[in-house]
Amino acid sequence: MPAQPLSNPRPKKKPVSRVRGLAIDVLGEWAGGERYASDILDQAQRECDLIAPDAAFLREIVLTTLRNLSLLDHWIDVLTEDKHLDHRCRWGLRIGVSQLLLSKVSEHAAVNETVAATGRARGLINAVLRRACREAEPLLASTDSLPLETRTSHPKWLVQRWLAAFGEEKTTALCEWNQAHAPMLARTNRLHPEMANAEEDFTTYEHLPRAELAEGMVYIQDPSTLIAPRLLDPKAGMRVLDACAAPGGKTAFMAQLMGNEGEIIACDVSEGRLRRLSNNLRRLGVTNTHIELHDWSRETLPEFVGEGFDRILLDVPCSNTGVMRRRVDVRWRLEESSFAEQTAAQERLLRIGLRALKPDGALVYSTCSIDPEENGLLVRRVLESLPDFQLEAEESSFPPDSGIDGAYAARIVRRST
Repeated sequence: MPAQPLSNPRPKKKPVSRVRGLAIDVLGEWAGGERYASDILDQAQRECDLIAPDAAFLREIVLTTLRNLSLLDHWIDVLTEDKHLDHRCRWGLRIGVSQLLLSKVSEHAAVNETVAATGRARGLINAVLRRACREAEPLLASTDSLPLETRTSHPKWLVQRWLAAFGEEKTTALCEWNQAHAPMLARTNRLHPEMANAEEDFTTYEHLPRAELAEGMVYIQDPSTLIAPRLLDPKAGMRVLDACAAPGGKTAFMAQLMGNEGEIIACDVSEGRLRRLSNNLRRLGVTNTHIELHDWSRETLPEFVGEGFDRILLDVPCSNTGVMRRRVDVRWRLEESSFAEQTAAQERLLRIGLRALKPDGALVYSTCSIDPEENGLLVRRVLESLPDFQLEAEESSFPPDSGIDGAYAARIVRRST
């Protein structure tokens, strides 16, 4: 069942212990539903009207805890000697141990304020956290000897899957990569008159560049997201389809490549997502794009396809295994069955999308997955039964090697008859 919204909004000003209490509430809601932590955190910040330092601290506690869930549970089992714990008590210990051993919060604040936030089992939590303070050095020293899935907090089945696909060295590097904090990167929007001649394509920011974002000068985006539109290479004057366009970062970059000339049809399946897409494109100065509500998993092509498109970007929903550094709880939402479900939907989208392509046109199929089953293997399987289409080029990003998020893109061309 979907998790219920957070309960009554909290007062604007509150002691730090209430932020920790809110962190336990957020994590409990995350565990009880299907929502991603970032969405619950955004809701909590709005409902509780958190000031910036409290919001940042809340996000740090929640995301650090989720990023290190298996490791924290291992430490807690050692500290409690495998004592059975109820859910709220365990989440309280998780955030407390996370502060002490990973975030290096002062012992006084981490222990006292976490104990104050738990409401019950305070004696147990106080005793365990104080033991964690005393035994911090041996606990940290023992981490390197733990199994990969424990020390890097990934599901064991997922680690085994990657070991089979990539080998031990690359899998270890990938798991360790996912544990690092992702930098905040913003793409320069050259459609903005003040940025047309900017020297850098991407800038790293310590804090959200609110003014630049509001003015449409930059857009928060990882360099990996540009692999697919660059491989597509849309030109001014072409008719282009962005089939799964929201929130609009790739659409806006294609408009930039086209000099805002020609036509882009940007689609998505959700009116809410299309509103966000529309707002982003407007802010970024995109003028050559029309927005359409359409589900490309339907067999019937929409009327706006007309005679077809010169270029199609098909950025399909995927497992997100290439962006786990940024979406820290993806690993806990995935199941082994997810891949079979994803690839069935991806194959359907690719087969239908290719029907909307003009002769001599090009379609780029892309994901933010690193798993071959969703990428090259799928593309080749589909093209085996479609002799009029040819795989022309592929590009991919494996995060520890490339230094950017994971991504895959395949350029498929339709032969003229």
